[in-house]
Amino acid sequence: MTTSAEPRGYADNKAAHLKRLRRIEGQVRGIHRMVESDDYCIDVLTQVSAATKALEAVALSLLDEHLHHCVAQAVKQGGDDSAAKIGEASAAIARLVRS
Repeated sequence: MTTSAEPRGYADNKAAHLKRLRRIEGQVRGIHRMVESDDYCIDVLTQVSAATKALEAVALSLLDEHLHHCVAQAVKQGGDDSAAKIGEASAAIARLVRS
């Protein structure tokens, strides 16, 4: 994990991301309760699918912000950092596609 004093690409939308993540956290807690209560399998799977899609939406939003902020800034500056940022973005996209 890279650390830096510069603001992250998602800084402008941090509050919205946190709100979405809290909602997803609530969804997952709800799924936990459903399993504890022995709810119908398909109902649980439907909720798992909804939580998964919500997480994917957060991931895509973060990726978009990373490309527009971090990668774009690195490309403007040039050098080895730009290739590294592009490589990181490519690896992140590959992980999202495999999931």
